[in-house]
Amino acid sequence: MSFLSVKDIHHVYFTKDTTTTALEDISLTIEEGEFISLLGPSGCGKTTLLSIIAGLLKPTYGEVVIEGKTIEKARSDIGYMLQQDYLFPWKTIEENIFVGLQIMNQETNQTRKNTLSLLEEIGLKGVEKAYPKQLSGGMRQRAALVRTLATNPKILLLDEPFSALDFQTKLKLEDLVSDTLKEYRKTAILVTHDIGEAIAMSDRIYLLSKSPGKVAKIFDIPENLRNEAPFDARQHPEYSNIFQQIWEELDRLETKFEH
Repeated sequence: MSFLSVKDIHHVYFTKDTTTTALEDISLTIEEGEFISLLGPSGCGKTTLLSIIAGLLKPTYGEVVIEGKTIEKARSDIGYMLQQDYLFPWKTIEENIFVGLQIMNQETNQTRKNTLSLLEEIGLKGVEKAYPKQLSGGMRQRAALVRTLATNPKILLLDEPFSALDFQTKLKLEDLVSDTLKEYRKTAILVTHDIGEAIAMSDRIYLLSKSPGKVAKIFDIPENLRNEAPFDARQHPEYSNIFQQIWEELDRLETKFEH
């Protein structure tokens, strides 16, 4: 049995005058510890699919199962990291990273200690009493990652978490997140429009076509690339070859849609 199964997801948005099919017949499986990316043109339903996997949106039909449990029963197993950090500006970083523990009724001396230890491990020692506005964007995203990992979720959903950052910070955070998830053996799904990011971070990439969103192609990243840190993967000789393949496939999907 796969760790996570997305089975025959179909989703339609209804308004008073129209119906729009956002996703059609999406099925995929993920094993524990895998990192996969959802990549595709704007409007292909990447974020809709992530919201369904998170249990935030009920699909028109189809189901999501984590370790044999329906998503409704497995919500506590899911961590969500978004493009914006959504730290509470009136709370200190220390107070912010404990929010998830409080919501999930997991706050104990031990979980607080573990969370502060992770904050230090991720390079934020000494900012516990600072407020979000006193930190850079990259530091706030690191704090958001700590908050997400504090409740020990089994799967992390990452919705373009680096896209608001400058390129140098983004590259550093890719390495940091990748290392952290491997160290804690976390399963992750990344939504991104950045081909390079998807290649550098993933074990496998699902390329979605749009109108409606379907799985157009699956790219398995070679093991010698997967074993590299994201920054080093971008320098690997095979990287540009895979980039070119995905670029051409994306271009084909865009051209097909325009015609």
